[in-house]
Amino acid sequence: MTDPHMNLPRLGQWHGPEDLLRIQEKQLPRTVAQAARSPFYRRRLEGGALPATAADLTGLPLTTKQDLRDHYPFGMLAVPKAHLATYHESSGTAGRPTPSYYTAQDWTDLAERFARKWIGISDEDVFLVRTPYALLLTGHLAHAAARLSGATVVPGDNRSLAMPYARVVRTLHDLGVTLTWSVPTECLIWAAAATAAGHRPDTDFPALRALFVGGEPLTPARRRRISRLWGVPVIEEYGSTETGSLAGECPAGRMHLWADRALFEVYDPHTGKVAQEGEGRLVVTPLFREAMPLLRYNLDDDVVVSYDDCDCGWHLPTVQVLGRAAFGHRVGAATITQHRLEDLVFSLPESHGVLFWRAKAEPALLRIEIEVAEEHRRAAVADLTAAVRSAFGVDSEVTGLPPGTLIPREALTALPDVVKPRGLFGPDEDWGKALLYY
Repeated sequence: MTDPHMNLPRLGQWHGPEDLLRIQEKQLPRTVAQAARSPFYRRRLEGGALPATAADLTGLPLTTKQDLRDHYPFGMLAVPKAHLATYHESSGTAGRPTPSYYTAQDWTDLAERFARKWIGISDEDVFLVRTPYALLLTGHLAHAAARLSGATVVPGDNRSLAMPYARVVRTLHDLGVTLTWSVPTECLIWAAAATAAGHRPDTDFPALRALFVGGEPLTPARRRRISRLWGVPVIEEYGSTETGSLAGECPAGRMHLWADRALFEVYDPHTGKVAQEGEGRLVVTPLFREAMPLLRYNLDDDVVVSYDDCDCGWHLPTVQVLGRAAFGHRVGAATITQHRLEDLVFSLPESHGVLFWRAKAEPALLRIEIEVAEEHRRAAVADLTAAVRSAFGVDSEVTGLPPGTLIPREALTALPDVVKPRGLFGPDEDWGKALLYY
């Protein structure tokens, strides 16, 4: 499959579902043949004809995260190790890691997919990457996409002690950051940190053009709140460490699956049936993967996929991401999910100023805590209690906490001293810091 001159599809190269299907089915036999070079798929595919069409492919079992863990570290490898460019693992920490690896050719596909932002990325942009630069793919992916587009990258890893929130605010302000990449929650924390530093997020960062977000389910209510706080569009991205970018937002505000670069199915875990659209678990077959091909990979994310027309003219299916399957807790007869509960919290009147919250689902009661100023506390608690009763039909105990309780002010304003390890100290220095990185 290695081909340095491989032509990857570009937006606008197809004009409807039939054209898109031709692109998919032209590439699929090469994808399957490449997969058969890995130990895992060699065993799974032996003894029969290789699938040649999307319909043939549905005869294969789903590939699961557990399959990846069971074949850690290189049981899914379809190229010589010398051809690898990067190795990654997903964020889960329980048990064996979920490995992923990519060649330089894979990275061309990865970066191009992420860079498909309707607002554009150019050499005029200063791009703050505020996701981990670790074994996860996310920070490296945004960095590669930004550099592919010529942007200046600010590597603001959100797992580094060297990049506290006060420094993020300074960077956003002083460097004239135009684009950012983070989880949605980060944007709320930045707004609080900017306010703590004496800035108004919607007026004091005039260079900012857009906030790119992903990594968490994002409800329309929270998205609107973030956009109004900063006065710029919030542009959503969906993907995973195992696959890279799978979907991005169009100018009409809808999320589209990159179906020119991957095959998608919607799987019903209750019946075992698959369909092109509807609600269920998203199953993906990347079409241009070299190092670690995946056939019918079950992401375990609940989604709604539709092939309805969109005003953007991209002629790609749309997707609504509901969140990780089974992420819900019973309270009485109801199942409480973060997606639905978050929508209630951020549907509170903005005058209440509620940005940060947490909840605990107990067998007979949903406990919720929200940060809210004293003058709005009674109204916010009453409004959210009523909303939970209406939406879920369960009892709740909503507690209003002073701002700074869930997100301490110190976390927003501190600039901790990050030291390098050393062994020799002077008479007035604290040698308790020997060999420490913090």
